[in-house]
Amino acid sequence: MLEKPGDTMDYRSAGVDIEAGNTLVDRIKPIVRKTHIPGVLGGIGGFGGLFELPHGYSNPVLVSGTDGVGTKLKLALEIGKHDTVGIDLVGMCVNDILVCGAKPLYFLDYYASGKLDVGIASEVIKGIADGCVQSGMALIGGETAEMPGMYHNGEYDLAGFCVGIVEKNRILDGSTVEPGDLLIGIPSSGLHSNGYSLVRKIIAEKHIDLTQLLAGSPLSDLLLEPTRIYVNPITQILASIQIKALSHITGGGITENLPRVLPKGVSAEINLESITFSPLFTWLQNAGNIQQDEMLRTFNCGIGMIVCVGSEYQHRCMEILERCGYQAKLLGQLVKTDAEPKVNYV
Repeated sequence: MLEKPGDTMDYRSAGVDIEAGNTLVDRIKPIVRKTHIPGVLGGIGGFGGLFELPHGYSNPVLVSGTDGVGTKLKLALEIGKHDTVGIDLVGMCVNDILVCGAKPLYFLDYYASGKLDVGIASEVIKGIADGCVQSGMALIGGETAEMPGMYHNGEYDLAGFCVGIVEKNRILDGSTVEPGDLLIGIPSSGLHSNGYSLVRKIIAEKHIDLTQLLAGSPLSDLLLEPTRIYVNPITQILASIQIKALSHITGGGITENLPRVLPKGVSAEINLESITFSPLFTWLQNAGNIQQDEMLRTFNCGIGMIVCVGSEYQHRCMEILERCGYQAKLLGQLVKTDAEPKVNYV
């Protein structure tokens, strides 16, 4: 997104070429407009994005999250595919605030390059807008910067920031989690946006041909499959049953992310048979000669989000997920422990 005071473009603070910037703004205006939801005030280009808090909350709390796409960007640059990393950016941010039980409201992005390539920037921002539409939130602002000398020609960096809202008494903080609760896994769409430093190392050391087919698809397509956004299923579950905790499975895998939402005295038992690797994860494990415990600590291994519910809500939760198009899995349960929370694979 580009700053636009009034009706004229001003790139002095960002150092962006005026002609290129105007061309980009013309391209992205209709893209951004499709993300607008009730609450958006004004259009793109101001010094700040404006959003009016929705009515109907008695004690609203704002929840914010920020993230990037990591070295998945390097792979996108090497392959020359830029229309999905924006979805990754939104997904990494919005899935994090979902863990608190928040409804996403709006998103801002930061796009920086050595020299602005209007075509590439347009593809990236279109992906960001697509992710916002999937999330039901508005893209209300951002920054586009040219920084010669900071990035090589053709390279760019990407970061994002989102804000959501939740009633204070409905914040998911893990305080009601207890032994006997069940853990339900929602499938990922692939690697999402974590583990790509290891992936790129394997590709380089093994001289992997990314055009080769794996399960009928080019390996490059599988590696750049965008991060799955869980707003729709989680929103439906929250409206129907009591969720005790959510865990977004990112870098660190299930092993390190699930304990983050568990209280002291409670650990997780995960049935290893419930975690079945897709062809992509199997290929990675074999190509990199990666041990199972490292796979579970590095990648999501096919589980992008874990829902913790009381046993009485198991079937209802899985019914909602199935209706939303997800083949959810019962991964295991929570157990009492005298130690710090951890994941035990059984």
